[in-house]
Amino acid sequence: MKSIATSLSAAGLLAAVLAGPALAQQTPLKIGVLTDFQSVYSDIGGAGNVEGAKMAIEEFGGSMFGKPIELVTADPLNKADAAATITRKWYEAEGVDMIIDMPTSATALAGMEMSKQFEKIMIVTDAASSDITGKSCSPYTLHWTYDTYANAHTVGSAIVKNGGDSWFFITADYVFGHSIERDTGDVVRAAGGKVLGSARHPLNTPDFSSFLLQAQASKAKIIGLANGGGDTINAIKQASEFGIVAGGQNLAGIVMFISDIHSLGLKLAQGLIITEAYYWDLNDRTRAFGKRFFDRMKRMPTMNQAATYSATLHYLNAVKAAGTKDTKPVLAKMRATPVRDAFTDNGVVREDGRMVHSMFLFEVKKPEESKAPWDYYKVLAEVPGDQAFRPMKDGGCPLIK
Repeated sequence: MKSIATSLSAAGLLAAVLAGPALAQQTPLKIGVLTDFQSVYSDIGGAGNVEGAKMAIEEFGGSMFGKPIELVTADPLNKADAAATITRKWYEAEGVDMIIDMPTSATALAGMEMSKQFEKIMIVTDAASSDITGKSCSPYTLHWTYDTYANAHTVGSAIVKNGGDSWFFITADYVFGHSIERDTGDVVRAAGGKVLGSARHPLNTPDFSSFLLQAQASKAKIIGLANGGGDTINAIKQASEFGIVAGGQNLAGIVMFISDIHSLGLKLAQGLIITEAYYWDLNDRTRAFGKRFFDRMKRMPTMNQAATYSATLHYLNAVKAAGTKDTKPVLAKMRATPVRDAFTDNGVVREDGRMVHSMFLFEVKKPEESKAPWDYYKVLAEVPGDQAFRPMKDGGCPLIK
């Protein structure tokens, strides 16, 4: 009897082991969007990022392995500790398989630690620090939309070549702003220019007067705005009130979005040179996605919102191709499959997690050049991904030998 019981026990254990992957597939695929719904980055991501993820799920068919795909959302209030708490809860207790968005670099880096701990996938579509695929890279995190290195090298290089060889930075005082200042400063100095100084401001500050006065007093030709979202909009509006551009200095919006231009209006934004990864009016595919998004949100998508759609769809296709939700085979499929969708037609996911694709250099149109609402950009150049993004060997990612 003891021998029979032992055999039955071994058989049961073997059956449980073999059934493990099958049982895992019985739980619904769950995606978490961690975003800024109410603060400085809500326009560039927020509800639009949630909508982008929903559009991808709907386009995919709405289900995976015979069960409806689930979507959960939360706002970390742009706080790193809140992001860590939410991502831990989602991965550990709520069965979330992939988390996407991450509104700031600080929240992204905090969430990435949870992603590593639980060996679950994270895709960053909002945060921009180049450290995400550099010294802080993770085998489980992908960086999709843009980063501070790419923006610095497209916008910064263009401005220096046109004579903007002395800079003063107004910088958001956290890792994102520091990364922009560092990466753009490197571009300026490499081109023979000078960085005359910087002034650092708190996130989501309403008053830029003291920082603008410091920039004005520096006599720098270019005032580089090393911030984003509502902070960039407020800085530009207040710079106009101070007569900074009228006084001979120029502003450089290093990280700007079509939503920023819409908020500023063409009269104030005209002539700005900016870089983006996506613009709704580039081609038939971008226009079709832009129209679908507009019909739902009554505004055109930012590059982050289009990227959230793209990354979600790429992830879903990878899960289907892998035949499992397990992290490593899904990531292998994501890296092996080119990214071809409404966001980009030339994307590739590198070993360090960077999704490399073309970036575009735009000039904001004058009011009389715009033919319709959201017709804001003139294309100056398409910069291939291998020129826009930092070479993998130079990033300091410990995953790269």
